[in-house]
Amino acid sequence: MKVLVTGATSLLGRSTIERLIARGDEVTSLQRSPGPVGIREVLGDIADQDIAVAATAKQDAVIHLAARVGVTGSWQDFERTNIVGTKTIIDAAKQNGVSRVVHVSSPSVAHSGSALVGASAASADPSTTRGHYATSKAKAELYALSRDDDSCSVVAIRPHLVWGPGDTQLIGRIVERSKQGRLVLIGNGSALIDTTYIDNAADALVAAVDQAPQLGGRSLVVSNGQPRTVRELLEHIVTAAGLEPPTRNVPAPVAFVSGLAFEKIWDRTERSDDPPVTSFLAEQLSTAHWFDQRETRRALAWQPTVSLEEGFRRLQAWLSETAVVSR
Repeated sequence: MKVLVTGATSLLGRSTIERLIARGDEVTSLQRSPGPVGIREVLGDIADQDIAVAATAKQDAVIHLAARVGVTGSWQDFERTNIVGTKTIIDAAKQNGVSRVVHVSSPSVAHSGSALVGASAASADPSTTRGHYATSKAKAELYALSRDDDSCSVVAIRPHLVWGPGDTQLIGRIVERSKQGRLVLIGNGSALIDTTYIDNAADALVAAVDQAPQLGGRSLVVSNGQPRTVRELLEHIVTAAGLEPPTRNVPAPVAFVSGLAFEKIWDRTERSDDPPVTSFLAEQLSTAHWFDQRETRRALAWQPTVSLEEGFRRLQAWLSETAVVSR
């Protein structure tokens, strides 16, 4: 099968490409700068129609991973990459006769701030989302699924908090904050949340390509299916890095209000670094959000192969190696 992967330089993009190549697929990548070695690359802006048409030409499937992530930046930046970019790549795929599109989304597209306990994949709702990222991804998912038809199956996969060796987002930020003495618990740290080890997330995307003809128009949340408290997850991550677990707590209401204030300051001053806390982060770290994985596993004919415990062992080994190299 010929498969185009957008956003191929991300951790999940690289891992997914490795699996596609290992099973014999012919992979093309689309991203702004050179990435994986040994495959056909199309370099350019995901929102550029000519680039999108060139990248999707003669492809059987598209895994659309490219996205602007983060908590800072203007709405226009998120809109161009996440909404316009999604429309451009999916329209180009359909123009070129691509029969399968896996749109990589986020559980945040259906999260309004209330607890999610054993939840299913509710419909994306940009009217209730928190922050530019979640809102833009919700609008992008709705457009992507609206383009599903008999000629092109479109399925949305929402991996939840992907992490693992090589992760500079979730893991990197937590470790850096811990080193700076800025890592605190929001509330008492007892909220249960799901996460997804990188190998499992990549395997799920490959499975979605295979199952797409039977899943057109659907959204599925992917996770390890092993919810843990925020306190336990943070302890595992910082301990793997040889650091002390967080001991300080900030009440959730205080963190939420502080987040709103920081967001206004960051927007007004157009800062690009991460604020100490945002309202979305305060909600995420103080509210339960974990998902029933039975339907996802049945629909994708997929099972996680790496447990959280094994994942943390691998993370500790990687962090130990990188610490030695960086000295």
